[in-house]
Amino acid sequence: MTTAATAETDLSGEDSPAEAESPSGVRGATDIVRRRLSTLDQRFNPYSWIVTAIIVVAAAILRFAGISNPKGYIFDEVYYPTDAWDMLQHGVEWDEKTNGPAYVVHPPLGKWLIAFGEQIFGNNELGWRFSTAVAGTLMILILIRLTYRLFHSIVLAGIAGLLMTLDGFQLVLSRTSLLDIFLGLFILASFAALVLDRDHYRRSWRRALDNGYDPSATPHLPRIVPWWLLVAGITFGMACGVKWSALFFAPFFAAMVIVWRVQARRSAGVRGPIIAGILGDLGWLLLSFALIFLVYLASWTGWFVTDTGYFRHYREANGLSEPPIIGALLNLAHYHSEAYNFHSGLTERHTYQSWPWQWLLLGRPVAFYWSGNGNCGAPSCAAEILLLGTPILWWSFLPALGALVWLGIARRDWRAYAIFTGAVAGLLPWFYYAVADGRTMFAFYALPALPFLILAVVYVLGAIMTPPGGLVSGPNRSDRQLVGTVVATTFVVLVALCFAYFYPVFVGNLMPYDDWSVRMWLGSRWI
Repeated sequence: MTTAATAETDLSGEDSPAEAESPSGVRGATDIVRRRLSTLDQRFNPYSWIVTAIIVVAAAILRFAGISNPKGYIFDEVYYPTDAWDMLQHGVEWDEKTNGPAYVVHPPLGKWLIAFGEQIFGNNELGWRFSTAVAGTLMILILIRLTYRLFHSIVLAGIAGLLMTLDGFQLVLSRTSLLDIFLGLFILASFAALVLDRDHYRRSWRRALDNGYDPSATPHLPRIVPWWLLVAGITFGMACGVKWSALFFAPFFAAMVIVWRVQARRSAGVRGPIIAGILGDLGWLLLSFALIFLVYLASWTGWFVTDTGYFRHYREANGLSEPPIIGALLNLAHYHSEAYNFHSGLTERHTYQSWPWQWLLLGRPVAFYWSGNGNCGAPSCAAEILLLGTPILWWSFLPALGALVWLGIARRDWRAYAIFTGAVAGLLPWFYYAVADGRTMFAFYALPALPFLILAVVYVLGAIMTPPGGLVSGPNRSDRQLVGTVVATTFVVLVALCFAYFYPVFVGNLMPYDDWSVRMWLGSRWI
């Protein structure tokens, strides 16, 4: 079992055309080409699934235990669960005051997922929060399996799962009926599908070379159907169906796919690997984008099949032609234009708003719930649900990102680049909107970037455990692994202790006011 962050031989940036020939003079998949086309495949390891199951069960217990408390709506639950319940009754969001369709500015899929829980358990706290708890647990499952696929290490996969399990930020959003946890789930699933697509593409090239394909003699490239790229299109369409901010990831993920494919063709010995195959790459990407669009439209099914949705017959109401199908699409386009204008003009100040440069520093967490009522055995009591990342974990993100960049450049490791790309895609666009128009923002907008930030920490911990390439053997290797294991274990234990300390303010437990106050480490910034 390899525990290094450098467990995979292929370093991507070091790929070069293979010139070796077999003894018979026929160019084939020589050992060096095989190494350059290495993938993340591994044999089935039951122990990895045992670790996965243990951590996921623990995560589920933390996310479901006492999920019906506090009673009533907290923070933005006044919007989404009520919209979801109305969608069950009317097919679209509904305004009870006017007895007509409600104007909302987020796509419907996240609310349909909330409605799934409400359909099972009713219009109550469990019904509102059930689906978000499932989504938060699934995020941890996917992160563990993705980490194992990336690093071939049960240890690092377990660390990744534990870090997300013990993160208060992800825990609070998993226990609250907001949309962002669904967005984070589908973005992570899309990234995982793209990693699998990279494997599939490289594996297909290796198989073609094994079967006698000669890139220097054959003008046509092997036909490779990127099934996982299409799966990514579906999951990314679902992400867009939750919140439009999923689109921030689209250009980053598309560029990543093209780079990976060019590198694979170069490793296989294809001359001009950028030009060769680029049309195919773009064609499959366009098909994937078409799937994104179709899945996104499907999320609006309730709006399409009813005649009561907001702006459903906008053109007809304003004396414009509204032909079948096309008219509905034009009305939906108008809806989107109005919603975009709303988002663009949203600059109203809010007590708990924050700027992107504050997020990783925990500069302004969001208070979801507060109560001073109850008997806690002290003169004054407090119960709060604070959207706060586990401080020791979150304050490690910036150093980890810096180390990730350095290690990625030094080791020319595609995994470091991929992880950094995901983190940048989840954070950088918000800096633009903060500077360009001062848009109102909240810390939970960072949730889709969280898996990549955790992967950055895991990568650095793996690098501490093992030197580049894992080439050191004997006592020196054992000493390096021992030191790295101690560092990683100490870090995880500190995160766990920090999580336990802040747990009462993650779930709204009643406590003496003084006990609550000492947990506000940054004073008024956390109040």
